[in-house]
Amino acid sequence: MSSPITQLFHIQYPIIQAGMIWASGWKLASAVSNAGGLGLIGAGSMYPPVLREHIRQCKAATDKPFGVNIPLMYPDIKELIDIIVEEKVPIVFTSAGNPKTWTGYLKEKGITVVHVVSSSKFARKAQEAGCDAVVAEGFEAGGHNGREETTTLVLIPVVREAVTIPVIAAGGIATGRQMLAAMVLGADGVQIGSRFICTPEASSHIAFKEAVVKAEEGDTQLSLKKLMPVRLLKNRFFEEVKEAELRGASEEELQHILGRARAKRGMFEGDLEEGELEVGQVSALIKNIKPAGEIVKEIWDEYVEAVEQLRNREA
Repeated sequence: MSSPITQLFHIQYPIIQAGMIWASGWKLASAVSNAGGLGLIGAGSMYPPVLREHIRQCKAATDKPFGVNIPLMYPDIKELIDIIVEEKVPIVFTSAGNPKTWTGYLKEKGITVVHVVSSSKFARKAQEAGCDAVVAEGFEAGGHNGREETTTLVLIPVVREAVTIPVIAAGGIATGRQMLAAMVLGADGVQIGSRFICTPEASSHIAFKEAVVKAEEGDTQLSLKKLMPVRLLKNRFFEEVKEAELRGASEEELQHILGRARAKRGMFEGDLEEGELEVGQVSALIKNIKPAGEIVKEIWDEYVEAVEQLRNREA
């Protein structure tokens, strides 16, 4: 398939694997890239030397394009940027910050830059900053979310109208049919996170993967809105936060409850009660753990089948 996204990244399918913390290491990124999508290394949970090692391992594991996702609020952001430039990473996805800060510099180095947004306002700012594309991520997504709480069904059309650069849909997408729906709404490709957690290649703990597979409708909810909204799988930690929020806890108290390394404790170390378990609403549709390459093929095959079914209906 040829689309603005496949052309921009030089990939076979317009399917991007999200750069998730504690899940998206070199094994997952290279597996997705080898299958024809675009794999991303999630730098948000990596110290600079660890990121360098993952980039080098990914280069050794694939000769296809791959990228790195960087939260712009990362404390050692300059070190990460320097490593990306030194290692000649071709694609960078940025999030959680102002794209003007680093986009120009990265593009001067010949790097393709994409920014994650949660509104048409921020999509326009990303385009003005020189980004090559935007990821429009809806309220359904796992992990950190926009304060607007706009669903993917609404977000994609408004972002499509707001910018002329390619739009990648994210949030609540795990199947080929959902991919087709996003494309009909105006997206040029999709970014998928939660589905790729449940793969052997993801670096997240097997207990977390199994919890995602068992999740049903309503088992995730947006939390920590006073700090930075994040969608979590419900557990003892989530209930503690919920109780504090209901009684009007301050930002300081919520930060104390969150503490340090809570996400690592849950997603990487497998503490399903006291850890922070970030995953999207689409976890309710995920029923198995399978190789990332099989997931890419499954999504693409279902997308093609759904397109054909629509054509037959029109006939």
